Amino acid sequence: MSTTGLSEGSARLVLLDGVSLLHPEDTVFEAMLEGWGRQQRGGRRLQPKTVHDRQRLIRRFGAYTNAYPWQWAAADCDEWMTYLIAELHRAESTIRTYQGVLRLFCDYITSPHYQWPDECELRFGTHPVQICHEWNTVAHLTDYEGDPDRRPMTREECQAFFDYADAQVDQAVRLGRKGALAAYRDATVFKTIYGWGLRATETSRLDVPDFYRNSKAPELGRFGSLHVRYGKRSRGSPPRRRMVLSVMPWAVDSVQDYVTNVRPRYTDASCKPALWLTERGGRLQPREIEERFATYRDALGMDKELVPHCLRHSHVTHQIEDGADATFVRIRSGTGSRRPRRFTPGSAETS
Repeated sequence: MSTTGLSEGSARLVLLDGVSLLHPEDTVFEAMLEGWGRQQRGGRRLQPKTVHDRQRLIRRFGAYTNAYPWQWAAADCDEWMTYLIAELHRAESTIRTYQGVLRLFCDYITSPHYQWPDECELRFGTHPVQICHEWNTVAHLTDYEGDPDRRPMTREECQAFFDYADAQVDQAVRLGRKGALAAYRDATVFKTIYGWGLRATETSRLDVPDFYRNSKAPELGRFGSLHVRYGKRSRGSPPRRRMVLSVMPWAVDSVQDYVTNVRPRYTDASCKPALWLTERGGRLQPREIEERFATYRDALGMDKELVPHCLRHSHVTHQIEDGADATFVRIRSGTGSRRPRRFTPGSAETS
């Protein structure tokens, strides 16, 4: 039979017509996942990792139910959600994501455009149904559903944290330790997260050329604005880009000093674009940022719930407290020789 005009991801494009299957249930389930992947990659242009993660989640649900998609019922969805909440303690935002993925998969396998209902009727005498409905899924009621314990850091906590990071540099230099460059780099990384309101991943992916001049702030030189090229993805889309204006001169001083006097001392610094380099010439990873933050936080006896993202929350909160327009702040945040000037809570430089 001709496949001309069939939608991408159709059953007849994935399964060979007329071929007897040795394990038909398993084969059809995998073919559904493969066809769904083709539909998402081709028709919806989703990122391969997003598609892979969604397929893996559907396999997890199949393993939990110990049944095939054409055997699933709404009660299976209810039981899985109860398990995720009561036993695994998943956050509400995570539950909503899981339900959304499951709903999309059921939309795909129940659509007549992809012919899976007919295929299942022919092979198994039944067909798949949508198991996610209004009465058994979580409604999206709030703009922010993150962990409420991840609060902004206070100005005093920021001051103590940055002072401690600077002290690690001074101690390493005084004792002649090998980690002086890394300590200086990390101190600057944390000030950058706070100074421009960045996520750890965004910070990790920064390159030296991402800084630009700002005609409205010529005194900041080439560090007047920052092009964030790897912002948070949304529903499989490419990373969001945004331009962030530099509003904290003390943070600009910190980065400028690092770029001028510290980064050139790293291996292959002249031929690598990454802003934050490791001793082996690689790019500093978000996990390494999180680990160093946790080390400093624990040494200071701060709350265990504090993570690098709290510095981003602090940037937004402190800007608004100092009189900046809330809408402007949220839009822009997307939600050695001379040492740089230190962060001073409440000073004009932080506004």
